[in-house]
Amino acid sequence: QVQLVESGGGLVQPGGSLRLSCAASGTIFSIFAMGWYRQAPGKQRELVASITRGGTTTYTDSVKGRFTISRDNAKNTVYLQMNSLKPEDTAVYYCNTVPLRVGVKWGQGTQVTVSS
Repeated sequence: QVQLVESGGGLVQPGGSLRLSCAASGTIFSIFAMGWYRQAPGKQRELVASITRGGTTTYTDSVKGRFTISRDNAKNTVYLQMNSLKPEDTAVYYCNTVPLRVGVKWGQGTQVTVSS
């Protein structure tokens, strides 16, 4: 059973920073590219950043220059460093494979709230 456990969210003021972590069990981490997704209230879940096994990264335009995705293959963990946070970054953040794979369930996510 593959498990994804996200952590590191919280309440932060605009302009602040957070670092999210995602621990992945099983063999998926060593095989697949991983990504961070987010879902804001009333909106569809979107992919915001991804990283291949070799470390190649991609970002959606709205977070380029502010977010950095990284992975530690030895720890089966993927990170998302978020700087210069904006209210529109408020969402539940999830990690998962990229692309999504049948049989890999979503974790509980971690809430990020950007507000003064």
